[in-house]
Amino acid sequence: MNNKFDALKDDDSGDHDQNEENSTQKDGEKEKNDRDKPPSSSKRKAVVPGPAEHPLQYNYTFWYSRRTPGRPTSSQSYEQNIKQIGTFASVEQFWRFYSHMVRPGDLTGHSDFHLFKEGIKPMWEDDANKNGGKWIIRLRKGLASRCWENLILAMLGEQFMVGEEICGAVVSVRFQEDIISIWNKTASDQATTARIRDTLRRVLNLPPNTIMEYKTHTDSIKYVR
Repeated sequence: MNNKFDALKDDDSGDHDQNEENSTQKDGEKEKNDRDKPPSSSKRKAVVPGPAEHPLQYNYTFWYSRRTPGRPTSSQSYEQNIKQIGTFASVEQFWRFYSHMVRPGDLTGHSDFHLFKEGIKPMWEDDANKNGGKWIIRLRKGLASRCWENLILAMLGEQFMVGEEICGAVVSVRFQEDIISIWNKTASDQATTARIRDTLRRVLNLPPNTIMEYKTHTDSIKYVR
């Protein structure tokens, strides 16, 4: 757990997509063509638990994004800016990724970690997300690392008990505060959103007066655009 590895520090230039494109071109046309091809089923191996590993109910993918504050973000530029870290299928594979990742409290600038079920992009427009919403909790600085760990362990351990409703979770590091959120599929299902809220309060051990806001993704899209 204490083994912090700068796995993501090279990714701090995540908001400089053009630089990344230029450097890729220098690596030769063959590599560029390979990268631009959609992943074929023959190339893309399914992620499965290893022998004697403890399988999770769903496969999950870690993502990372970083952008310059104040720069307007279209859905296209946002999609280009999110970097896939990797997908895992077991408890052991999760810890292999997580133990080498920088903790949210040690990230700088305007950065986000996303953990979503495999096949769901951390975007409002994704089919799994478009009719859903998210619970949002704003944290004072210093709490993000602990709350993020508690949240994702609860999610991976199926503690929310809402079937397939959970899509993923996000921790957003900002200058004045940090924000964590958990996304679900069906914003109109009030019983499910209430259960997620209550579980969230319990697994994060939140004080009773903590403000929790539920926002539908359709409202988020209207607000930004």
